[in-house]
Amino acid sequence: MNNPTPDTTTRYLNVMRTRNSAAREATWLRALRQSAVERFAETGFPMLQEEDWKYTDVRPIERAAFMPLPQDAALPAVPTAGQFRLDGLSGPRVVFIDGRFSASLSAVGPLPEGATVTTLADALNSQPQVLEAHLGRYLPADGHGFAALNTALLADGAFIHLGAGTRLEQPIHVLYLTTAGAALLLPRNLIIAERDSEVTIIEHYAAVGDMAYFTNSLTEIFAGDNSTVEHYRVQEENRAAFHVSGVHVQINRSSRVISHALDLGGRLVRNDLRAVLADTGGECHLNGLYFAADRQHIDNHTHIDHAQPHCTSREFYRGVLSGRGRAVFRGRIVVRPDAQKSDARQVNNNLLLSRDAEADSQPQLEIYADDVMCSHGATVGQLDEDALFYLRTRALGDAEARDLLTYAFAREVLDRVRLAPLRVRVEHRLAAALRERGALHEVHP
Repeated sequence: MNNPTPDTTTRYLNVMRTRNSAAREATWLRALRQSAVERFAETGFPMLQEEDWKYTDVRPIERAAFMPLPQDAALPAVPTAGQFRLDGLSGPRVVFIDGRFSASLSAVGPLPEGATVTTLADALNSQPQVLEAHLGRYLPADGHGFAALNTALLADGAFIHLGAGTRLEQPIHVLYLTTAGAALLLPRNLIIAERDSEVTIIEHYAAVGDMAYFTNSLTEIFAGDNSTVEHYRVQEENRAAFHVSGVHVQINRSSRVISHALDLGGRLVRNDLRAVLADTGGECHLNGLYFAADRQHIDNHTHIDHAQPHCTSREFYRGVLSGRGRAVFRGRIVVRPDAQKSDARQVNNNLLLSRDAEADSQPQLEIYADDVMCSHGATVGQLDEDALFYLRTRALGDAEARDLLTYAFAREVLDRVRLAPLRVRVEHRLAAALRERGALHEVHP
């Protein structure tokens, strides 16, 4: 049991209990919330003494007075919201401003039969049986306090449901835009892809302004038999923001989930991604790119559970660190005793562009079966001097050579981003951020 700051714990528990005592909702949802309240009371926020958190100090989040915003307040006008749209994508768009749904900025449009794209608050009224069967079912029982806080106070987020055989051609863009300082934002997303369905989702976090706030998000993904889900989590919040996210995925028989985690912003960022290969023939691909500069801290923890035989996983994460940026990667792959014929590969590479940058990488394999193919590896280093010398002999200056190699390092992940408008946006953001901090002189994509 943790010993969090009493005032912090009491403050949040009071908010939880006040909210829950006033709510009129289904018995199952009230029980889910109450279980989360009890979990938070038991654990509080994670501490440095815990193995999974020993490199990430969340006390700045505890000390700040981040509080949920009133759900009935008027939505602020955001004249610059259009800059966060992804030109060239014409699929459904669901926009939340300061954690609340914005009908004026959203555009779901016509959907094929069997597809639902709406808010979690609306789905709690329109599809309660579906939510009861899935909401909160894919989180580990021993989850940390941030997950419990989200569940106890969940209010809204995106709800995406693809019925059997339903396929969406265009990606769904779910945008969370923050304008308020000192706010605690609790997005909760539920994505359900029934058998033989196919969908692509962009879960996008951004901010207008440079105020401090705290985003604590949870996303659950259910991939039914023979389904395909491609999920992009794009985090480009401001440099004063705190961001903690959890993505929990259940992968069923012969289904395929592709995850792209792209982190370009935030002051302190922690991402937990857990994928369970729950039936034979499942497949998951986890791709990640993170950039940390100045005093940014980005922590990625992934967990792939090969629970059944004949499943495949591929994991490829890369980080670019400059200034006093710090990154943590801990990737755990577990192959259970009955998961014969598992095929798992994991790679984490980190590029340090300054002497003060730091990366801690901990790839892990736990194999309890004897007929498997598994490998993992990690690197932390600087630009290759031989490659720099080669480029200089081809009439490139030192700065141009470094720019080119840095960009090429990141591009190996970006090439896996299938959506061209999103890839271009992230390329431009990465190049601008590197140039701003003197890590990149000029980029010519």
